[in-house]
Amino acid sequence: MASDALMVSTPGFVAAAGAFLFIGYLYLKIAGFKTGADIGEPQVDILSAQIKSGAEKFLKTEYSFLVVFVIALAITLFVLFTFTEGLASAVAVSLSFIFGATLSASAGWWGMMVATDGNAKTTAACATDKQTGKKGTLNDGLKVAFTTGAVMGFAVVGLGLAGVSLCYFLLSTAFSSDDKVMQCLAGFGFGASSIALFARVAGGIYTKAADVGADLVGKVEAGIDEDDPHNPAVIADNVGDNVGDVAGMGADLFESYVGSVIAAATLAAGDLAKIKLAFYLPAVGIVCSIIGYFAVNTKEEGKGWNVELGALMWALEKGMYLAGALFIGGALGVNFVLDLPIEIFFCVIIGLLAGIFIGKFTEYFTSFDFGPVKSIKDRGLTGPATVVIQGLGVGMISCVPPVIILAVSIVSTSALGERAGSAGYGVAISAVGMLSTLGITLATDAYGPVADNAGGLAELSYLDKSVRAITDSLDALGNTTAATGKGFAIGSAVLTALSLLTAFKGKINLAPSEYDIGEPIVLSGVLTGAMLPFLFAALTMISVGKAAAEIIAEVRYQFANVTNEAGMTLGDCIRLYTKEKEHNEDWVCPADKEVKPDSDKCVEISTRSSVQEMIAPGAYAVLAPLVGGFLVGPRFLMGMLAGSIASGCMLAICMANAGGAWDNAKKLCEKLGLKKKAPDLQKACVVGDTVGDPFKDTSGPALNILIKLMSMVSLTVAPLLADYDSDFKYWYFGSVPLAIFIGLTLILIKLNILTWDDPLGSHLKGDGYQMI
Repeated sequence: MASDALMVSTPGFVAAAGAFLFIGYLYLKIAGFKTGADIGEPQVDILSAQIKSGAEKFLKTEYSFLVVFVIALAITLFVLFTFTEGLASAVAVSLSFIFGATLSASAGWWGMMVATDGNAKTTAACATDKQTGKKGTLNDGLKVAFTTGAVMGFAVVGLGLAGVSLCYFLLSTAFSSDDKVMQCLAGFGFGASSIALFARVAGGIYTKAADVGADLVGKVEAGIDEDDPHNPAVIADNVGDNVGDVAGMGADLFESYVGSVIAAATLAAGDLAKIKLAFYLPAVGIVCSIIGYFAVNTKEEGKGWNVELGALMWALEKGMYLAGALFIGGALGVNFVLDLPIEIFFCVIIGLLAGIFIGKFTEYFTSFDFGPVKSIKDRGLTGPATVVIQGLGVGMISCVPPVIILAVSIVSTSALGERAGSAGYGVAISAVGMLSTLGITLATDAYGPVADNAGGLAELSYLDKSVRAITDSLDALGNTTAATGKGFAIGSAVLTALSLLTAFKGKINLAPSEYDIGEPIVLSGVLTGAMLPFLFAALTMISVGKAAAEIIAEVRYQFANVTNEAGMTLGDCIRLYTKEKEHNEDWVCPADKEVKPDSDKCVEISTRSSVQEMIAPGAYAVLAPLVGGFLVGPRFLMGMLAGSIASGCMLAICMANAGGAWDNAKKLCEKLGLKKKAPDLQKACVVGDTVGDPFKDTSGPALNILIKLMSMVSLTVAPLLADYDSDFKYWYFGSVPLAIFIGLTLILIKLNILTWDDPLGSHLKGDGYQMI
């Protein structure tokens, strides 16, 4: 058994080592890029350090809470498995859970650290070097931002493959039963999923609370630019890009990556060749992604929002396509060496192509080169309401192509898998195929927030407009890569969750007829599961609204009350800037009239709000399958998982694409110069973007993790549910998680975290409609 485990794990160890060596090479490249001080713009580095400090403070606060959660859940798993499966299984599951949680958190932290270093160097690469006179170019900025994103991408796949391979090897040496090994390996995935959910929710609430506050008061009310240094929420907004779009996304896709491997290995049902394939394909994908990295470059010029997104997108896509083409050849070779049926190879290719097609359709619905986004911009002529209506319509109709692609992929891979011996394995290995080149796919996604931060630093540092034109081009591309990345994440989440559900079903010894959708218990489970994504999305949306309200109040307060030594308010300073820049774009405020905001206050509000607001949705996601499974039984839980996957998929696609389309409709207004030509239209699109912010960056992405987490929790506890041969048989076990659920809800209501109360209630006058 140990020799077989070593054969399964060794390629993963080697490929992960290659990923870490490549990261070392990338760090050497990043170290060679110039900083703001190197080009004579030290303010860029100062602001970057401020953003990094805020991101570190948030993650330390968040992780201090998560340590308590991980320890408590590990102890719970230890107790449960000690009484039902024995001490050895209890120790293995608990330690696997802690290991998975630790690596997931590490992936997020690693990505955040490199992103906050790379943002300043990206700005410097786009700017003119005052020492040498050399002008920055779009290609220079692209290389720095993409190299920074690549560290994130390869850190996730390196940690993920090394972690799951090591966990599998150690478990295989400890247990002789394949079932026992896979049961404990699910604990690793459970740990990764739980951290990913909290990271995505807390990071998403943080970034969108700051973003909404900065946009509504700064852009709509005051009429200033997106990253104007006088806006107190701008630093918090830029911090949010790192903790939400980098750290949260890293933990999210780490969990998808290892989850797909665990699902495929579990459904291999002890077939050594099929288990090997689940571990070998990601190893091949890492090598292919490294080669694909070197194909990324562009000859496009930095024309700001006038850049052709399709042409610029090709700069990144050719790296992904090269990696994908090489992977197809590598996968065929591995399939041949392992002497597996050719149908298995076709399943892998279908998964890879499905991910690419979903990404292209997402690009169509969210890029301002195409009709859907242009139609949202056109609705701005009649106000914010029609912008919101059109955006929701675009989001809803955008569900059609990805769902058809997923449905065709599931049916075809299931049929091919059945011909090769296992329908479930066919679907699971297609998810592995979709995620195998995650190294370069995630690099293109993580590039986006780095480019966004670079543009913010250029604005905050008062760099030349030509610099902002280049960073705007990079940012425009980043918005589209982020949207396509979310589409890819949703597709992989559905396939992975379905595979985990199939694995769970295999662990429960009930006849297929027991899961008939016409059975009241099963149908009740489906309805309950379909409700959960809406509850989850509602909690996160409301949390963003509450936190944003506090940010808005703080920004308005500072505009009116923060003054310089001469007594000039921040609002007066902004009005002076607005007046002077109408006549001279390069005008700089005299020192005696300059007023600096207190950015730390907004960072503090976002940190506090996001950490406390993550508790309810995160805890409910873990408790829901435990309540359903232990209280009612596995039939109800199967229905619940099926319902959550179906509704969660639709809601995630709709929210991500509607939010991305609203965002790029706003960007299209900037490209067309509508701030001056049609200010009301531009403001209507800003409102639409503000509505879309929590859609695409908080609720939507977190739903991917929700459906996978529920399936992973169910698979982990499946051995404990195997004796339920009738509904409600051991209902008293379910009363424990139900009591925790009720108790936690009451505590959160008492602490005023779950509440309908206005978060600004104490700041309102007696009539309730005016600020004190």
